[in-house]
Amino acid sequence: MVRIVKIAGETIYIPDLASLIEGAVSKLIEEGVISGRIIIHKAIIQLLEFLASKGRGIAHAGLEELGRLRKLHEDARITLEYMGEKIRLHGDEVDEVIISEVNSAVRDLAMSIGGVIITGDVVEYNISKALGLQVYLVEKREKNMLLFETFFDEDTMSVHLKEGTRPIAKKGKPGNWRYVKLDDKPLTRELVERIANEIIEEARRRADAFIEIDRAGSTIVQLGPYRIIIVRPPLSDGWELTIVKPVKRLKLEDYGLSPELVRRLHERAEGILIAGAPGMGKTTFAQALAEYYMRMGKVVKTVESPRDMLLPDEITQYSKHYASIGELHDILLLSRPDYTVFDEMRTDEDFKLYADLRLAGIGMIGVVHATSPIDAIQRFIGRVELGMIPSIVDTVIFIKNGMVEKVYEVKMTVKLPTGLREADLSRPVIEVRDFLTGELEYEIYTFGEQTVVVPVKKLREGGHKWQYLLERARSMLPDVAAKVTDDGLIIEITKDQLKQHRRKITRLRKICENQGAQLRIILRE
Repeated sequence: MVRIVKIAGETIYIPDLASLIEGAVSKLIEEGVISGRIIIHKAIIQLLEFLASKGRGIAHAGLEELGRLRKLHEDARITLEYMGEKIRLHGDEVDEVIISEVNSAVRDLAMSIGGVIITGDVVEYNISKALGLQVYLVEKREKNMLLFETFFDEDTMSVHLKEGTRPIAKKGKPGNWRYVKLDDKPLTRELVERIANEIIEEARRRADAFIEIDRAGSTIVQLGPYRIIIVRPPLSDGWELTIVKPVKRLKLEDYGLSPELVRRLHERAEGILIAGAPGMGKTTFAQALAEYYMRMGKVVKTVESPRDMLLPDEITQYSKHYASIGELHDILLLSRPDYTVFDEMRTDEDFKLYADLRLAGIGMIGVVHATSPIDAIQRFIGRVELGMIPSIVDTVIFIKNGMVEKVYEVKMTVKLPTGLREADLSRPVIEVRDFLTGELEYEIYTFGEQTVVVPVKKLREGGHKWQYLLERARSMLPDVAAKVTDDGLIIEITKDQLKQHRRKITRLRKICENQGAQLRIILRE
């Protein structure tokens, strides 16, 4: 056991980085657990200063704790000192190596003067004990209501706090919500910063919380059921918090799905897209589907950004921000889950990972933003070869107002596309059908060098019969006036334009003939 140095009855305590960021040291002093001399290693101050210059959220929590310790020193509750040598910071970012060097410096200082390390990190506690150092492990505290939680009730979907403005909340349920003013008094910058720092401190302390992203101008935290986005200057024009909480957790049975769709999800659907506009309940449905497959005895994992799905412990949740796409690809291929839920697919890399895993035989459930069901499929066009889409996506579920509004079935066939007349124009066509009625709604195929998405149902309804041709005309001849008639298209063009676009007009005429439409040209001055 290392000897504890005492000067006039005072014990020397040396906090590490974790305990300062968690705000644990000042609480221990105020509760009378520790007293005496508190020595802060200069490397910690150096690191916090560096993090603060980069706008990192954890720095504000650490600096606030140093401020509280200085106040306790001024009140003669403790003796606060600074010792140790600074470390060398490498590059513009702080990584695990630098944090490890700071923790090592704290241990060296404690060893040289016989101080007691204060830490909130179990790993640091075990290392210090192994080295024969005296160490105090900060106990995990009970969950107390935080400041931001006072803004929530059972109907609150999200709370929006920004300095200089009144706090507002979104109340209701997906598709049927309203904004409610929570207070007539604008929030001060100091209060918003205090709420943000309290959240960051709590995220460092609690086992059910983690800091998902910490950048110069923003921090994203998952705190229990709450997803919290903190944005600060210079990225924004003021401190702002958006705090989102799921209003209700549903099971798949709560959606009242048709027996045919449940049977498809159970037996055949393995490339599923869940689509819808923001706030319509896509993630809630994805959670319900993930739990449904888990109850079936399937191995289910998720890829999220951030990890905000509320799922049983049996479902492993991976964060896209803590691993490269290649690492996630390797992990999922080697672990071979039956289904992987990919929440919030946005980038080309996201879609490529979804496609690769699906082609490897893993059942995939992708969540995408889309204003219409067909938009979800079109997100893959240009990202993968057209002919691969039916192998990647077989079912599209469109969510609106928290319920399933539309389900598409995607298949590949070889045929003459709708509207074309010449048999030699037969080609591979992706058919998108309403799953419940079997009605063909869209056809997707290549025509020349272009990929064409034809709204077959709308064409058959008559009012939009030649809408596709009008869109083609406007894309090929953007400087020419075009309009639809009952029997085809009319384009108004000058003589100079006619000479300039002669080949394109010939090509457009051929397209119209193949669709059974007429193309009339009106010359204008």
